[in-house]
Amino acid sequence: MNTAFLKDILILSFSAFGGPSAHIALALDHLVKRKNYLTEEELVELMALCSVLPGPTSTQTITSIGYKLGGPSLAMLTLAVWVMPAIIGMSLLSFGYVYLQKEEFSLDFLQFIPAVAVGFVIYAAYKIGQKVIKSKLTGLLFLLSGIAAVLFRSPWVFPLLLIIGGLVTDLTGEDEGAAPLKRPVIQWKFLVIFALIFLGSLIAVQISSSQPIALFESFYRFGSLVFGGGQVLIPIMQTEVVDAKGWLTNEEFLTGYGLVQGMPGPVFSFSAFAGGLAMRDGMQVLGCILGAIGIFLPGTLLIFFVYPAWNYMKQYAHVRKAMPGINAAAGGLILAAVVILGGSLEVTWWSYALAIASFCLLEFVKVPGFLVILGALILGFIF
Repeated sequence: MNTAFLKDILILSFSAFGGPSAHIALALDHLVKRKNYLTEEELVELMALCSVLPGPTSTQTITSIGYKLGGPSLAMLTLAVWVMPAIIGMSLLSFGYVYLQKEEFSLDFLQFIPAVAVGFVIYAAYKIGQKVIKSKLTGLLFLLSGIAAVLFRSPWVFPLLLIIGGLVTDLTGEDEGAAPLKRPVIQWKFLVIFALIFLGSLIAVQISSSQPIALFESFYRFGSLVFGGGQVLIPIMQTEVVDAKGWLTNEEFLTGYGLVQGMPGPVFSFSAFAGGLAMRDGMQVLGCILGAIGIFLPGTLLIFFVYPAWNYMKQYAHVRKAMPGINAAAGGLILAAVVILGGSLEVTWWSYALAIASFCLLEFVKVPGFLVILGALILGFIF
């Protein structure tokens, strides 16, 4: 099963265009609907859990699925298979940057991907909404959470909405009871490692002028403190690596950001491109490696600590009563993504038609998600 699961994660990693919300939609289609590795409710629960943690939400969600199925060892392999295509791609692009700049490389073949990604998110909101809306109250939480996430774009709103949703159903719901779970062994070592690396790198950068140490510390700090995914990471990273440190020019930074939009997989893989260019003078490979490890390591360590603790916490009545509200609010975040991403599309008839067609292909024709993405790429090459 582990080999088959990792193969499915690899397929997902090569077709995961469109950002975190689209990644969750693809996971819903491929890992839930087609492969039955987990249920819709379990996927929403994991997404909600990862939304209150710093780091790349979709990557942490995919990693936690691996943890659920096979513990830390499978989780680590899942992470590697999920992020490596994007990291390798962005690392290679950091080497080819000068060539791409000279040749004025066009990414027009990706022109249909944003519209298709919106179709995936519509599909996710529809399917998840069916599962999390179990009463008028959860339906209201689903709707209000979506509206609030659209109106208030701060990353701190995401965890706040989940907490509010949980409190509402905890205070108003009745506990149906559940079989007590076996007390797990809480993996405190991962929290200790997370803290030691964070503090150790802060100290090391104060006593050393080494650029590799400074680069790792910056990217590890980004991965430790950024809530809200790649859209929050990018402006914070730009402030430090361009304005404060001067490792990249603004043009180089924006070029890399444009390229990562056309790369399947997590937006956080942009760290490999930025790290490579930051250390282009003889240590570019090391820069790519340090950037990627630094950005993904803290979120992974937190998942390894939080996931077993979360499973233990769910045996308590207050947590069980809070779960419907948390899941409804998490579903509302996907609903908000439909509005936000849909509003960012080019206002043409074909962009909205493609989004609706993608939803229909997924929901009614049952076309696998990666084939829909492949079709969009083929259309892009043709036109």
